[in-house]
Amino acid sequence: MCTLPIYRFWLAVGWCCFLVTANVVAQDWPRLLGPTYDGVAPTPDAQFDFTKPPEHVWTIPVGDGYGLGSIAAGRYLQMDAGQNDGRTIQERIRCFDLATGQMQWEQSQSVEYRDLYGYESGPRGTPATDSDDIFTFGVAGHLNCRSFRDGTLRWSVDTSKEYGVVQNFFGVGSSPLVLGDRVIVMVGGSPAEDARIAPGRLDRVSPAGSALVAFDRATGKELWRCGDDLASYSSPRPMQIDDKTVVLAFARGGLIAVDPERGRVLWRHDHRADILESVNAMVPVVERDRVFISECYDVGSALLQVSLDSAKTIWVDPVGDRRRQAMRVHWSTPVLVGGYLYGCSGRNPPDSDFRCIEIATGKVQWADDRRSRTSVTRVGDALLVLEERGELQVVRLNPERLEVLATWDLTEPSGPRPAIAYPCWAAPIVIGDRVIVRGDTDVLCLRLRTKSESANSK
Repeated sequence: MCTLPIYRFWLAVGWCCFLVTANVVAQDWPRLLGPTYDGVAPTPDAQFDFTKPPEHVWTIPVGDGYGLGSIAAGRYLQMDAGQNDGRTIQERIRCFDLATGQMQWEQSQSVEYRDLYGYESGPRGTPATDSDDIFTFGVAGHLNCRSFRDGTLRWSVDTSKEYGVVQNFFGVGSSPLVLGDRVIVMVGGSPAEDARIAPGRLDRVSPAGSALVAFDRATGKELWRCGDDLASYSSPRPMQIDDKTVVLAFARGGLIAVDPERGRVLWRHDHRADILESVNAMVPVVERDRVFISECYDVGSALLQVSLDSAKTIWVDPVGDRRRQAMRVHWSTPVLVGGYLYGCSGRNPPDSDFRCIEIATGKVQWADDRRSRTSVTRVGDALLVLEERGELQVVRLNPERLEVLATWDLTEPSGPRPAIAYPCWAAPIVIGDRVIVRGDTDVLCLRLRTKSESANSK
């Protein structure tokens, strides 16, 4: 019986009816960094009154992990670790009504993971949604495909086992990329003999041609693997070069461009500090035929002009000279607006700031003096800047100077809203008038007030 098309039709009808009646704008945040891979909220005409603090809508308690979720069809998806006995964790995904925060379903999977440095054992990545599929990539390397309707597991691949992955410093921290009938993830496997290497000694680990692996989204069968590199904490993203879709992956050793149809590396650009503990984590920022990459340990940033067969350096930071480096991005991807990058620069709180640089030249326009790490999301002509301890600022897009429009301290409770606690490392999600932020043990949904709402209340 061919009932699936009919089922999908009525499921879509149900979603549409929900979205019409719910007080939520019918938009999606289907993956890490949103629908356009750049941390820009799909609210270009938003007219918010940032002089008014946001309203609390709901709170979701969460377990171990650092990532925020994704949003599709009026539902919010969140991964975390439900239980942890020191070695085996219950890696779970839950689905919530975006309007009310009421849980719709929960599914979990037992995986084995122990962090080498004592960090939380929950997932770091973000679920990717597409149609009626959800793809998750857990901290131990399990790539899962689930039903959007109820979370039923359709297929699962233990990539760490299948590709001989030697555990990275903090486990798997990349998120999946869905392109057509392919699911592409950063795996970074090694030869079988490398399994005997001591934990944490990635300098002794060899790549084995599986920096990126593509799987058939319907079956989980491998379609191709490519790239001689280990995995990083960045996530693959697409870009257009000469009307052709190319996948960029900022792997452990540098940036690679891949033809997603044939699984062939088009070019590679080395970019990593020459010390064991360094990692690459930001998602490449794309502007036409230029790509910005950065790390915070020693090398700093570079702007590349790319084609289908090469990447040429436009400018690069002086290695090891932190005072002269344009931007040193750790884990938070900066936002590009009008030729200027806004984002956090620095590895640790004492040497970190939020700054603006001109992307064409690397010239620093301004930097604040907060000395702590932040993540950023664009909302119309403003930026939501979340400090890792829980302060949320609204900053106007202004390359001439820092212009703070509002500061909301989420580290203190306010009415029904509980406080959030360090670490707040995930960039905020913004859909319509809703803002989703995560602290260590809670996810908050806040509602931004509009200017028309404020005018009508006078």
